[in-house]
Amino acid sequence: MSVSSVLLFMDRNLLARKQNARPDKQNDLGWKLFGKIPLRENDQKESKKMQKEYEDRAGRPSKPPSPQQNVRKNLDFEPLSTTALILEDRPANLPAKPAEEAQKHRQQYEEMVVQAKKRELKEAQRRKKQLEERCRLEESIGNAVLTWNNEILPNWETMWCSRKVRDLWWQGIPPSVRGKVWSLAIGNELNITHELFHICLGRAKERWRSFSTGGSEAENEDAGFSAADREASLELIKLDISRTFPNLCIFQQGGPYHDMLHSILGAYTCYRPDVGYVQGMSFIAAVLILNLDTADAFIAFSNLLNKPCQMAFFRVDHGLMLTYFAAFEVFFEENLPKLFAHFKKNNLTPDIYLIDWIFTLYSKSLPLDLACRIWDVFCRDGEEFLFRTALGILKLFEDILTRMDFIHIAQFLTRLPDDLPSEEFFASIAAIQMHSRNKKWAQVLTAVQRDSREMEKGSPSLRH
Repeated sequence: MSVSSVLLFMDRNLLARKQNARPDKQNDLGWKLFGKIPLRENDQKESKKMQKEYEDRAGRPSKPPSPQQNVRKNLDFEPLSTTALILEDRPANLPAKPAEEAQKHRQQYEEMVVQAKKRELKEAQRRKKQLEERCRLEESIGNAVLTWNNEILPNWETMWCSRKVRDLWWQGIPPSVRGKVWSLAIGNELNITHELFHICLGRAKERWRSFSTGGSEAENEDAGFSAADREASLELIKLDISRTFPNLCIFQQGGPYHDMLHSILGAYTCYRPDVGYVQGMSFIAAVLILNLDTADAFIAFSNLLNKPCQMAFFRVDHGLMLTYFAAFEVFFEENLPKLFAHFKKNNLTPDIYLIDWIFTLYSKSLPLDLACRIWDVFCRDGEEFLFRTALGILKLFEDILTRMDFIHIAQFLTRLPDDLPSEEFFASIAAIQMHSRNKKWAQVLTAVQRDSREMEKGSPSLRH
């Protein structure tokens, strides 16, 4: 074949391709996804004709699909749940389900619906019960607030020790009146005024400025205490504030109560330089701040730490601390003899767990709301309730503790569970009897103090 023939053949083929491409290009316009050009009438008819032929071959009637079927066909076959999987019809290219299988799937579906309804009903009943309990609690708190404000607080001196008030006290003081009740119950034997607080706070601020600028402390009247000791107290306060209720994030640097807590602790170191700052004080001051104004919190804080038990611990009076431990063991053996023997066998002494509980008045060891309820009764009953609470904790976990060794007991008691049930906990405390051989706590403590020789041996005994 000559070259001219080959060129003529290629031209014809190219011409034919261009002519065939034109209709395709026009057809493409009809299939444009978001185009404004509709399908031509002939194309629509051709589409319907092809659909009818397909249905005839599949052996199905050519009636238009229902809207529900349309929705299902437009969706990808992806069951959204177990129910959808059971009730899903098989695709057209597969044989239909046998009647037995379809019936079985229907039964499974109905069973699932019944179980789902049961779960929904159970959940609804649980929510209803929670709501009823919450409403009942709110109503109880509201009534208690009225009783405290209208009956008890105006007549405090005559009513605070009555049976009715003591019973109401045990149920927990409503948060809105808790600060007032604590202030009255703790009292102000030291006769501290708001003016004295501001004087002590002013001195503390001067001391902070002096240490920050490196100034001389020669003019300070607390000559009996070295500058190094005072500076150590200030640094310890700063460190402890950051570790006080860290989950609340309100006492740390930048928090709304940081400056208040810093002020109370700093003012106290100026008010009682002989005591200074001791770790654990920050938790006590923080709980008071949550319920009282700054000056009133300082007054309650100073009077609270002036109580014999707190002073013995915060001044680290070893002899008096051992006396408290010995008296505690008397009631420990009286109430929980089995656990007492187990602790003795493992050489677990009270100081291992009691010191932290007493230093912070349980505010560090227990959830805050539960600790506040402990404080409620502590303000009513005094130091005795601190040791009664300790025995309540041991009684609540007696079965667990009797199966532990020394290490695990110490770890457990220094890090108590966060989900302590309050009612069960207080029932455990209520079961503790603070009587030993017809003697109350104060009598036992006095007897142990007299028996100094037996106390030093660590095995307290009461002499008659």
